[in-house]
Amino acid sequence: MTQNDDREVDEILTDSTPEPSPAPQSEASTDEPEASEPIRLQKVLAQAGVASRRAAEEMIDRGRVEVNGEIVREQGMRVDPHTDTIRVDGARIPPPRRHVYLVLNKPRGVVSTMEDPEGRPTLGDIQFDKKSWQQLRLFHVGRLDTDTEGLIFLTNDGDFAHRLAHPKYAVPKTYLAEVEGFMDNKTIRRLEKGLRLDDGPVRPDRVKLVMRSETKSLVEVSLHEGRNRIVRRMMDTIAHPVRKLSRTAIGPVRLGQLGIGEARELTREELGALLDLVKM
Repeated sequence: MTQNDDREVDEILTDSTPEPSPAPQSEASTDEPEASEPIRLQKVLAQAGVASRRAAEEMIDRGRVEVNGEIVREQGMRVDPHTDTIRVDGARIPPPRRHVYLVLNKPRGVVSTMEDPEGRPTLGDIQFDKKSWQQLRLFHVGRLDTDTEGLIFLTNDGDFAHRLAHPKYAVPKTYLAEVEGFMDNKTIRRLEKGLRLDDGPVRPDRVKLVMRSETKSLVEVSLHEGRNRIVRRMMDTIAHPVRKLSRTAIGPVRLGQLGIGEARELTREELGALLDLVKM
């Protein structure tokens, strides 16, 4: 294993860093959206599960639907669902899925690779409830430290994975850290103002104290940049070492009640919001 295999999902990258080569594509993946025959807009909305065709027509009449940034009031307008950007009430309707996008609750102790020459448990060893997922050539989006559990994406869409992992899109991540000791208000404010680590300053987007006692505290930290074990090093700097760390959200996608080791598909709303974040 290389040193990078033990890094958190967000590598040490800056906006000035050249973009890395895209992640490997699956056999079914292509660089460009597939051309498709234009179909009626209300049919696209119905197939996406937004509403029935009749209800979709009413949405169009009311000016609630836009295509490529323009409000549509014309019934029967034909669109290409793979290439046209469609929104209802401002929410992105993703194109028909040619790929799989999974949310996985990674267990602690699992290496964020699909296979490991040292024989350690990996993401590729996790057994899914859906056998069809097991047969796909999936890869992970970024990494989580082996000792960190929580949300990580698996997909066979290389372009999506490449953009989501790249720092220039600044997709925020949220972590829940159980740390040693009673974290007082002064320390919380210090975290909010930002810290200087050995590889430069870091300032969280948000810090929330969830609970505290004499022996431990629970802190939620959101940040859009990441470096090697950044949350753990932040807590070490303020003398509250991490006991347990979990990533609970990436952008609009939250872990929720997903059990450890379980996976689910991104919802239509989650995928649409992520596509907007990474400008796809």
